[in-house]
Amino acid sequence: MARHFQITADGGSRGNPGAAAYGAVVTENGKILAELYATIGIASNNVAEYSGLIAGLEHAHALDPEATIDVKMDSKLVVEQMSGRWQIKHPDMRELAKRAREAHPLSLVTFSWIPRDQNSHADRLANKALDGEVQEQTYVQKNFLHSRLISKEVPTTIYLIRHGETPLTPERRFSGSGGSNPGLTEKGREQARAVGRELAARRPEVLLVSPMQRTRDTSEEIGKFVEIAPVFDEDWIEASFGKWDGLTPDEVEEQFPEEFKAWVSDAWYPQGGGEPYAAVAERAGIALNKVAADYPGQKVAIVTHNVVVKGAVCVALQTPIESIFHVDVAPCSITTIKIWPSDGLMALMSMSERAEYSA
Repeated sequence: MARHFQITADGGSRGNPGAAAYGAVVTENGKILAELYATIGIASNNVAEYSGLIAGLEHAHALDPEATIDVKMDSKLVVEQMSGRWQIKHPDMRELAKRAREAHPLSLVTFSWIPRDQNSHADRLANKALDGEVQEQTYVQKNFLHSRLISKEVPTTIYLIRHGETPLTPERRFSGSGGSNPGLTEKGREQARAVGRELAARRPEVLLVSPMQRTRDTSEEIGKFVEIAPVFDEDWIEASFGKWDGLTPDEVEEQFPEEFKAWVSDAWYPQGGGEPYAAVAERAGIALNKVAADYPGQKVAIVTHNVVVKGAVCVALQTPIESIFHVDVAPCSITTIKIWPSDGLMALMSMSERAEYSA
């Protein structure tokens, strides 16, 4: 299967024309694959910007010649010319555009404009080159969070809230999307009111809610403190547990011993004939990216479920899917994930924070 990359690119000239350099960042699912930067002699800003684009496309092509690529730049000229909406009159620009088209099949590339403050990473790389820092080799950056936290780019902040207690919660009974669909207990409503008070202090701008009864009940209590109309979204529905629904883990192990062994050893095993944990994690990753695209730079509260939050944590941390077996999420706790819109990079900021309530 072809891969999907994201490229941010920039370039600059101190003099226009003057000493010039480019910077480009190649990422995949939020992971930085390469930082590219170099000087190009005396050139204009536009030449430097095109040079950054070409460097990024050539590197991505070398990784996978059939990959689809999203390019984001703060150069309106480059984006519009490469998208075919503006004519290229200058002969130097025509030659650079030709090189960019030859670097990777244009049918697999999309171009979009972003504000300059969302392109700060590539801009810093270009300035590194202009300041005399030599790129000895392409490398994979591990500490990506540091540069994001000191940048001016505003991330989308997502508060993932597991619903409050139901009658099935105390015994940790399986309770999926195809089961009895229980509502909250009175204790669960108390938990939901506590998390509502906490959310009010954080001031979310959007409230997304799984359409199941327990998440509806939780959002109803949250709504007493956060005056936002809920948007019900099936992207955030719980996994299905099939014939296991309503049973405790011990009951499943007793009644379905071989299936139980398969489930605890394989995140892709469809427990009870339902939706595997790994599939839920994939779904959660897609939903997270959709939220970041729909609400860039905003604070979004999402009332959802245990397995969904666990899967989202694994996606944010880029851990092996088996890590989902090592994550536990308390009822009515808040897990916070930030996503930077320029390239979809994710960071886990906190997990399973519990709001205080009167028992």
